[in-house]
Amino acid sequence: MASKIGSEEKQPFLSHLEELRKRLIVCAIGVGCAFFVAYFFKEDLFGFLIMPLKEVMPEGDRLIFTSLPEMFFAYLKVSLIAGILAATPVIFYELWMFIAPGLYQHELRFVIPFVVCSSFLFTAGALFGYFIVFPFGFKFLMGYANESVQALPSVKEYFSFSIKLLFAFGLVFEMPVVVFFLAKMGLVTAEAMRRKRKYALLMTFVVGAVLTPPDVVTQFMMAFPLMILYEFSIFVAKFAATKKKEKAEAEEGKAEVTEEG
Repeated sequence: MASKIGSEEKQPFLSHLEELRKRLIVCAIGVGCAFFVAYFFKEDLFGFLIMPLKEVMPEGDRLIFTSLPEMFFAYLKVSLIAGILAATPVIFYELWMFIAPGLYQHELRFVIPFVVCSSFLFTAGALFGYFIVFPFGFKFLMGYANESVQALPSVKEYFSFSIKLLFAFGLVFEMPVVVFFLAKMGLVTAEAMRRKRKYALLMTFVVGAVLTPPDVVTQFMMAFPLMILYEFSIFVAKFAATKKKEKAEAEEGKAEVTEEG
């Protein structure tokens, strides 16, 4: 009997792993196809990525690479990152379909809003970091160069630093989506978020200090959108809780009608 129960418990776990494997394969195919297309534009993509730094570098300066295959791998990486960004709708859709079996029937209608909002917010965060934060941050860092010290940024270091920031901004901008689902599960409430607003304000500046170059301007430019996203997330949490309450009341009303019938 015990062995039978153990096998029944193992089966759902194995089926979840098989489902996860299928979803990951679809994501990999989506990223791979986008990567294949992006590689044909690798030089344009790399030129676009380094543009914020080139604009603040002294005239005639350029990035360097210190090992022979470094530039080749940089082109591969920039194509891969472009592929991941282009495939974000596929990735978020597969993520949703993986967790969908654990949701109620009425919650499945959120699939399109989830995919659209997640993709839009991630892209918006990355673009905000690229167009707003990068120019100020790189200008500050390049300001340390003088007559005695010359900045010679390498391709590898710049790529690692910039991609880390772009993904950080993209993930940070997912806050409203995360709060929505936490509120749906009852883990956070709008009232609790309002009460802890001052702590959240402090954390936004801590996150800004960690993710951005060490100057006040770029730290504030990171903290400011975080504060706006936090305030918006309070509204999102309230909306999610209201919808959940209305659904519960509707189900309770149906149960009462059934009992009376």
